Amino acid sequence: MFSRLLHSTHTQGLLVLVFVVCSTTDIWPKGPGKALVPQAPTAELRSILSGIDPKRVNAIITKLVSFGTRHTLSSQTDPVRGIGAARDWLAAEMRTIARGARRGTHVEITVPSYIQQPASRIPTPTNISDVVATIRGASDPGRVYVITGHYDSRVTDIMNFQDDAPGADDDASGVAVVLELLRVIIQRPPPAATIVLAAVAGEEQGLYGADHLAQILADAGADVQGMFTNDIVGSSKGDEGEIDPFSIRLFAQGIPTADTPSKIATQESIGGENDSPARELARFVDEVATNDVTGMKVRVIYRLDRFLRGGDHEPFLERGFPAARFTEPHEDFAHQHQDVRVDGATGKQFGDLIEFCDFDFIARVAKVNGAALWSLASAPGTPKNVTIDTSVLTNNSTLRWALGSDVGLAGYEVLWRPTIAPFWTNVIPVGLVNTVTVDQSKDNVVFGVRAVGKNGYRSPAAFPFPG
Repeated sequence: MFSRLLHSTHTQGLLVLVFVVCSTTDIWPKGPGKALVPQAPTAELRSILSGIDPKRVNAIITKLVSFGTRHTLSSQTDPVRGIGAARDWLAAEMRTIARGARRGTHVEITVPSYIQQPASRIPTPTNISDVVATIRGASDPGRVYVITGHYDSRVTDIMNFQDDAPGADDDASGVAVVLELLRVIIQRPPPAATIVLAAVAGEEQGLYGADHLAQILADAGADVQGMFTNDIVGSSKGDEGEIDPFSIRLFAQGIPTADTPSKIATQESIGGENDSPARELARFVDEVATNDVTGMKVRVIYRLDRFLRGGDHEPFLERGFPAARFTEPHEDFAHQHQDVRVDGATGKQFGDLIEFCDFDFIARVAKVNGAALWSLASAPGTPKNVTIDTSVLTNNSTLRWALGSDVGLAGYEVLWRPTIAPFWTNVIPVGLVNTVTVDQSKDNVVFGVRAVGKNGYRSPAAFPFPG
């Protein structure tokens, strides 16, 4: 059921909104296939996610806060304070976790680094180090999925690297998600595709660490089919006291940053603005991670990010990789980018302190990430070269795509939805083919094609361009 605003009117100074309630049977047009049912978590996935532990989340954030500041310009060599100490602890912790990997699961821990020359918010040559765990895919290692959190922190003055910058929510919470996912995933046989879990640096100064990681993957020719940054995922309470412990926002860009003007013009001309790879990825996450095993509702937001903000998904989008951002539902800006202090007039505590984190909430966010990541890496890859035939006037729709070579590929499904619907509504199984004609007008609906594995996992949909 959904409500639609029918009209509004003013009565004696009051604004009256009149709604009609519509059932799914009112949706037009009708068409082939059956109603799409979200992919249910498998027993294996339930077992993986059950291992995510709020107490470990607490311990990880507590340790990261203990370094005083993790500002990108802080000490690289002090063993107990600064970003260098945090980097070294993260590398050691990942290596310790990796030693517990299941036999046959190949995990590599690296610390890719470079010297960033003076630039915006970087006054002197500065070392930027990411801490990266790579779990090699079993049958399709060139296909890659990435999850990050950033381990640097800041206070009110972006150039202040001396004062304490605890960075509990922004973004020790995201790093805790990364470490917990590493711990639970390596205890299983590896999925088909490669998983990269990274704590990146330099986010507050200008997304430097994520940019470095994205470039490394691009240079290696990696087929990055999905990336998520977890940035400010530590609290379910907003600045007006509202609490929403079972929602997580997922920001997904519309028109892709990396597309050519010609492709953008085509996408706009066919009404495809809402079907970028990032938005197909977000729809996928909503389908596989809004359920009882995560205990969460994924709130997809159709925009790149919040107003006046940015994140580590952007360097991936700039290189043509589908990417999106997880952020808590209601932010408290007194606990972000603030000097640690108490307001003398109001008694209000400012600062990104651990006391404002909700560890159970963060664990559920980790489960959302885990459900998305495992479902992606276990499924066949997203179909490529998907086109829709526009050569003749017809009320049928012919779709074509490249037949995949994935091990365990069972076939494909055509998805469709009314143009006004935000999520896929109908599915048509079509088998192991690379072309199909559907008895539905392409003028009236949006189509997508997704791959289906013999294990039951399904890929995100790919949107067809004229061809």
